Amino acid sequence: MKRQLEERCGTDVVFDDGKDVAIITRIDPALHVDGFTIASGDSNEIIIAGSNIRAVYFGLGKLLRTSTISPGKFIPGKWRGTSIPDTPFRGVYLATHFFNFYHVAPINAIQDYIEDLALWGFNTIVVWYDMHHFNGIADPGAKPFIDRLRDILARVKGLGLQAGLTTIANEGYANSPPSLRADQTFPGSKHVRGGYGVELCPSKPGALELIDTWFEEQFAAFEAVDPDVVMIWPYDQGGCGCPGCKPWGANGFLRAAERVANIARRHFPGARIILSTWLFDSPLNEGEWAGLNAKFSSRPGWVDYILADSHDAFPAHPLEHGVPGGLPLLNFPEISMWGMSPWGGYGANPLPARFQAFWDRIKDRVSGGLLYSEGLYEDLNKAIWAQFYWSRARTAVDTLREYVAYEFPGCNVDDVVKAIHVLEQNHRGFTVKRWRKRPAGDAGSKLAARAFVDASQVLPQHVTRSWRWRVLFHRAMLDVQRFRGHPYPNNIVWLALDELVEIYHAGRAEPCVRPPTRRRARTLK
Repeated sequence: MKRQLEERCGTDVVFDDGKDVAIITRIDPALHVDGFTIASGDSNEIIIAGSNIRAVYFGLGKLLRTSTISPGKFIPGKWRGTSIPDTPFRGVYLATHFFNFYHVAPINAIQDYIEDLALWGFNTIVVWYDMHHFNGIADPGAKPFIDRLRDILARVKGLGLQAGLTTIANEGYANSPPSLRADQTFPGSKHVRGGYGVELCPSKPGALELIDTWFEEQFAAFEAVDPDVVMIWPYDQGGCGCPGCKPWGANGFLRAAERVANIARRHFPGARIILSTWLFDSPLNEGEWAGLNAKFSSRPGWVDYILADSHDAFPAHPLEHGVPGGLPLLNFPEISMWGMSPWGGYGANPLPARFQAFWDRIKDRVSGGLLYSEGLYEDLNKAIWAQFYWSRARTAVDTLREYVAYEFPGCNVDDVVKAIHVLEQNHRGFTVKRWRKRPAGDAGSKLAARAFVDASQVLPQHVTRSWRWRVLFHRAMLDVQRFRGHPYPNNIVWLALDELVEIYHAGRAEPCVRPPTRRRARTLK
């Protein structure tokens, strides 16, 4: 709360009536899990009670977003009452790889951002020890990376949130034995399901034992954090298409995943296991969903949740045939990559209408979900999904308006919201190669840019300099340049892209997560 007020109001805060306001927080175990209340106390007291520590943060977030905040002034919001989340699992997976923001940004910046996510109602943060970056756990680069992940998860636990690790069932190090490697010629292996070529084949003698060894080492390194959740992944990357492993999702994957789950529970006795079905039967129906249903005809003891989703439409099988084993279902919204390459390379990627359509189809079937995040640029998308999970009936537009009013106080909310809708309608043609060709069907890029320019004239300087404003502002300005049809990016474009690189800490990021550079563009002409 102190950091939020200092960032938004400055160090000297005057309250609306000139009197100090006492914000009192307390734990009330009688409340529903993760629920909170906000009540008025004596005089200028505001009492926030939560069922646990994280619920207090959820209540603080509600208070902040319903308050009027400006430089030097804080007018507490008038909302009072009790709020209880509709779903129990509300998470974000921070993709800690490719030298993206989560991989390399200063640890205090990551920790502050996790606090921001908690204020929106997320209760779980998951990270990934991506093996393919290293030659074993003794690799000189592995220890500092593990230390970084532990520091991130320690802050997660300190906020009372659930900490998690994600894994690939047949994950391999860069120096995995070639003789034990998987056959990755299965459908989609070179596109959406792809791997690094170092994953192992569970059907080859010795491979499962090596997987056991690697996960024993990895999980031992995280025992001090005691993760609450371990997620086990089939594809992207991962998988094996050999005769002994296919169909992967109902065969080799399950053999490896159950062993990983058992190792996880030995090291983290209270951990819940999420079994991902990401990209099952995609692009072809290989019998993975049907096979999983057969294997899980009764509820398996080693799995607590089934996670399902895809790059586009939610898989039909669990909606039409039920969830295998009768397990709770989670979704995995792809908020990062869709329709933009590099991911986040041109600024913010708000997609409220797209996500509303997805949510309307599944909202009564899921127990929450876990977002896939590659960086800061999808911050607005995170807020939308956080509020979907909190209240199934809440709309993306409601959250969009609340986000704009809270993050950009003093702007014309209607105008900025309309501009963001234009950004979504113009969300296409984002590759360096396509700068040569003017995209068709501009939905109003100049009007959207004008709304952001006008808002910049009235917003406080600390807001217009904030990364949340800059990623949206630059996206609007870049859209104007794209739809003008310049044959190649100009200096206006390069200045915007250079600032995005700085915001993302992407100086040495891999091309898929780094805004385009002049050198990269020259190689593609």
